[in-house]
Amino acid sequence: MFNLFAVDSTQQRRSGPVLRDDPKFAVGKIGVFQYLTVGVFLFLTTGFWQLQVQTHDVYSEAAERNRIKALPVLAPRGKILDRDGRVVVDNHSSFSLILSRENLKPEHLKPIADGLNLDYDDLVARLRKFRNRPTYEPIIIKEELTPGELAFVEAHRDPETFPEMELIHAQRRLYPRDGFAAHVIGYVGEVSEVELNSIEFAKYEPGDVIGKYGLEREYNDTLMGIDGQRQVMVDNRGREREVIGLKDAVPGKNLQLTIDLDLQAVAELAMEGRRGAVVALDPRNGEVLAMVSRPSYDPNRFAGRIRSADWQQILLNPDKPMINRAIQAQLAPGSTFKPIMLLAGLETGAVDDSFRVFCGGGASFYGRYFRCHQKGGHGNVDVSRALAVSCDVFFYNVGNRLGIDRIAQYAELAGFGGKTGIDLPHEAEGVVPSTKWKIRNFREKWYAGETISVSIGQGALTVTPLQLAVAIGGIATGGVWQKPHLVREPRGIGPARKADVNLDNVLKVINGMYAVVNLGGTGVRARIPNLEVCGKTGTAQLASNEVLKGTALGRKLKDNAWFVGFAPRSNPEIVVVALFEGGEHGNLAAPIVRDVIKAHFDKKGRRRTPLLASNLVAPAAFTAGLNAPRRVEYVEGRLPGGPAQPAPEPQPARALEKDEP
Repeated sequence: MFNLFAVDSTQQRRSGPVLRDDPKFAVGKIGVFQYLTVGVFLFLTTGFWQLQVQTHDVYSEAAERNRIKALPVLAPRGKILDRDGRVVVDNHSSFSLILSRENLKPEHLKPIADGLNLDYDDLVARLRKFRNRPTYEPIIIKEELTPGELAFVEAHRDPETFPEMELIHAQRRLYPRDGFAAHVIGYVGEVSEVELNSIEFAKYEPGDVIGKYGLEREYNDTLMGIDGQRQVMVDNRGREREVIGLKDAVPGKNLQLTIDLDLQAVAELAMEGRRGAVVALDPRNGEVLAMVSRPSYDPNRFAGRIRSADWQQILLNPDKPMINRAIQAQLAPGSTFKPIMLLAGLETGAVDDSFRVFCGGGASFYGRYFRCHQKGGHGNVDVSRALAVSCDVFFYNVGNRLGIDRIAQYAELAGFGGKTGIDLPHEAEGVVPSTKWKIRNFREKWYAGETISVSIGQGALTVTPLQLAVAIGGIATGGVWQKPHLVREPRGIGPARKADVNLDNVLKVINGMYAVVNLGGTGVRARIPNLEVCGKTGTAQLASNEVLKGTALGRKLKDNAWFVGFAPRSNPEIVVVALFEGGEHGNLAAPIVRDVIKAHFDKKGRRRTPLLASNLVAPAAFTAGLNAPRRVEYVEGRLPGGPAQPAPEPQPARALEKDEP
């Protein structure tokens, strides 16, 4: 037994060392090590292949960006000039701050927002808006830096503090003060996400500044330049060492308007403190000489990024200052529609020179009594006197003879019920009622009694001030309607629209409008000595006076006052429309038109002699921020920047006739 155990122990001792020295065991360990080595080598080789061959361009570009920084050079927009070449809208140099997202640290956003007087949540939201854009594209976060903000940036944009901050030069839009011509000019702003999804703005990128309203939008492609780029070499700490490349920006083209700053200033001051619109145009070619809408807004607030609070204040304003009343206010024209009625009656034979109506203060039609604005009546009224006294009863009878469809035919001939085609966005069409119109919109037939109200420019009929100016301008030039435009070299203006009308009938209408102003009519306040001014007053009800009488709403809602005038009677050069909302009587709008017409001919008289530079309105008179604040004053007989003119001859005192209620 002892020997057996001894043998087993000997065998066990022998078997241990034999296993450790077994060559097969060593070969296995070496094989595992070799396979691991080959695997690591293949992994490194594959990574090297991807880095140096497959994605060489990507990493090469990233490395280049670490060495070369590209900063945008913003292109200035083109200037906007008036018809005489005077600057209306300019640019001024400023600084904007951009954030480089490649080395942006989230914890830096709060102190950056505090230092730049930015709302932190707005800043975060803006960065989130660009999250799908490449990180090497910088983002403008603040424009028009103040001296204090510039000092903050210069003190903190070092590599140790906020290296993501970069300053760039920018050309910021500079608009006239006090909303001068704001609805014509419009404003610029950053393209929105909704606009980027539209075909019109599909070519732009987030952050681009585009025209948003008015001429800025209509001619955005002309005014907008092409941005350049500045490439600088930086060191490993992000500090600029040298400029290695510069691609200059291409400025936008200038835009010259048909607007006359002198006439625009007169119209603006005439509407100060009032709600309404003024349109002045040359009926011979359609050039708009002045266009005013009040109340207005300050486009300089939009030149950068308007604050939410400011935008809400504008939107909630009950006077709706963003509406361009010259092309968007769709209101009943009142008696300013009567020249079209008279022309339609003469052209169709519904009335002639022998047609007379007795006005006793009203008349009955289809079981209803319709009043005339003159309580005692006008007595016998014929074609030659109808417009001068603006007799409602006369035109009730004309409309009853014509019928609604023939009224609509001549209203549309004059341009009502459709866009004029002016080079401004968002123009309204107005409404010209007819039998087809009522069936299409209300599924009802037209009743003959409804025609009576339309005959004096009431009822469902609505027009814009621009439409009225174009319509009367076409009659004044013998049945030739020009397309209105605001730019000296408009796009696709097309030929004038001509109507085959009897010039004798047109002359009767023109003579009637001459009598309105010069022969004791309702528009005597528009008279200008030594100038044949023709015109027509209009008072348009917002609702029935009988229904509103004695009510709180009736005391609040006042009739709109209209006046349309042109001069001279033969070969007219200018037609002007004034809408005075809540003005109650058309003769109160007449002085507005008179002042604009007088300013036009006063300026024309001065230009018979060489025009001195001192007579031009300096751009500083209209542009904010260039010089110390200065108000352009207009008094009777004086134009902005021009010499005093003789005051008009005193007019004899007389009792003014009230237009229709």
